[in-house]
Amino acid sequence: MTTTELLGLGLERHRAGRLLEAQQIYRQVLAVEPQLAEAWHLLGMVAYQCGNAELAVNCGQAALRLKPDFAEAHNNLSVVWRDCGQFEPAMLHAHRALQLKPGLAEAHNNLGVIQQLLGQLDESQACYRRAIELNPAYAEAHNNLAAALQYGGNFDEALACCSRALGLQPRYAEAHFNQAVLLLLQGDFERGLPEYEWRHRCLDARGQAAIASPWDGSRLAGAILLHGEQGFGDTFQFIRYAHLVKQRVGKVMLRCSRTLFPLLRSCVAIGEFHPLEAPPPAAEAEIQLLSLPFVCGTTLATIPSRVPYLFADERLVADWRERLPEGFRVGIAWQGNPRFKRDHERSIPLEQFAGLAEVHGVRLIRLQVDGDSAQDSTSATFPLVDLGPDFDRRGGAFMDTAAVMKNLDLVITSDTAVAHLAGALGVPVWVALPFVPDWRWMLDRSDSPWYPTMRLFRQRTPGDWNAVFGEIRLALGEQVERQD
Repeated sequence: MTTTELLGLGLERHRAGRLLEAQQIYRQVLAVEPQLAEAWHLLGMVAYQCGNAELAVNCGQAALRLKPDFAEAHNNLSVVWRDCGQFEPAMLHAHRALQLKPGLAEAHNNLGVIQQLLGQLDESQACYRRAIELNPAYAEAHNNLAAALQYGGNFDEALACCSRALGLQPRYAEAHFNQAVLLLLQGDFERGLPEYEWRHRCLDARGQAAIASPWDGSRLAGAILLHGEQGFGDTFQFIRYAHLVKQRVGKVMLRCSRTLFPLLRSCVAIGEFHPLEAPPPAAEAEIQLLSLPFVCGTTLATIPSRVPYLFADERLVADWRERLPEGFRVGIAWQGNPRFKRDHERSIPLEQFAGLAEVHGVRLIRLQVDGDSAQDSTSATFPLVDLGPDFDRRGGAFMDTAAVMKNLDLVITSDTAVAHLAGALGVPVWVALPFVPDWRWMLDRSDSPWYPTMRLFRQRTPGDWNAVFGEIRLALGEQVERQD
């Protein structure tokens, strides 16, 4: 078999999703013909798809050393740099690909993704539209345009783009997921929750081997294993379903981060806890926490919203009662997980809270835990009570946070686990939200059907925290006056 034929066989395997076989064949080709740029390019592509970014970069660079005007190699190297968060080289190679081949739809789409990640929504939309002009059957570009339109607040057109993507590729998981988010944002749980199940098939989903049959909501005499997924806030929000599950099954077990065990043990419906690092226990059925609303048939009107469903340790509550300062106590948190790809939208500059400290009688108390914030609270220019080095170091994650919250008049936070914990404890909590929030906060409402004690404050234009905190400061002043 010639190297040309061998390369064709590798490409055939590659397109069929047989990535390891394709990789072996590309290496065979390069062993015979190491100067073949196309083989380096394809080996880089399959390495990227297998999650080996370092090899993908090395192969892409090798291809370009051999063939500097290789537009597709420039574009694919740009994709790897983009997904590694290296936007400068990603942008450089994307532009070079388009200089060499202006009609390369994939390069327009890739440039759009980079611009979207950098917050340049108008520019990204223009790139996606150009990619679609060049290739109307380009499902990924339709889906990416939907995401950019969503972040810009154009929900109807975004849904139409999802529909076009799915018309081209009916089993396109990312398009189903984007459609789910759009529907759920608008409160359409009946259509949105089934679509949300496609998240398990998305490329960046954390796959795990099945250990039992997926639970369909039916009665079960044996044990069920609930899996925590996504962030701590998601666990706090959806653990509420454990009592509904317990009504239908004999035993409820939860597998999640060990650090949450002490706090989650206050949810009496859960009989056993198992850490992520240990092998999962035997069970007759299993389900992800965020699949429970779908399996339980939740609608906007039937969200199980009774609070509290989590409880603080009463000994810690009493301890903190003696240690907290006098005044109208307001706990604040400003940042979620910095590794979350949209954290720059939801997290809040600490100085935005300065005006709240000026409200007469208010004492701001830091709930942000060390290591959770990219912003150093020691640089705050306003009075902020630090709870000391032992805060949230006793017994498990969020144990002290929960106990402190039960002694506060109010919690004011960005969209973080702190917001969900306060809501689950039944503590009054105000949440400052970006222009297009996470789907669970929906649109155009100041309350949350998930949490009766929660009030939502929303950006009216992207990035405008000043107006949000002007509104919060006014509301806080009124709240303090009523309490006085």
